[in-house]
Amino acid sequence: MSWLRNPWLHRALGLVLGGIFLYAAHAKILDPRPLVTIIWNYRVLPAGPINLMAIYMPWMELLAGIALVTGFKRRAAALCSTGLLIAFMVALGINALRGVNVACGCFSTSAEDVSNAWVLVLRDLPMLLAALVMLVFPPARRSGVPTPPAAQA
Repeated sequence: MSWLRNPWLHRALGLVLGGIFLYAAHAKILDPRPLVTIIWNYRVLPAGPINLMAIYMPWMELLAGIALVTGFKRRAAALCSTGLLIAFMVALGINALRGVNVACGCFSTSAEDVSNAWVLVLRDLPMLLAALVMLVFPPARRSGVPTPPAAQA
């Protein structure tokens, strides 16, 4: 399983997952109002925190995306991404079990963009796996740092 610690794998996963989060955040940051309706339609939260989620969640996606792409605090961004993805998947899973198809709000702010909730859960699984690899298997450190020579007697 040492290949899971390959720094190049982490760079690739960071670029892909970070790019997805950056793309997802874009429209929601520009206009968070439609996201309020989308979050409300999930019917998993009380009305109080919905506005705050619609405002702050896209910024969390943006910051996580930037960190994943640049590599700055990539592991912390992987933790944030894992939390976001689990929250998304739980909300989608609840609606899938209810038999309700919802507008994901992932890449579109249209409340009419309704998809099968099970398909959306399955689509999020590879992203969650990528985030977990970056979180649980940090890249191996290079051992190329020279050690100081032993003291001469």
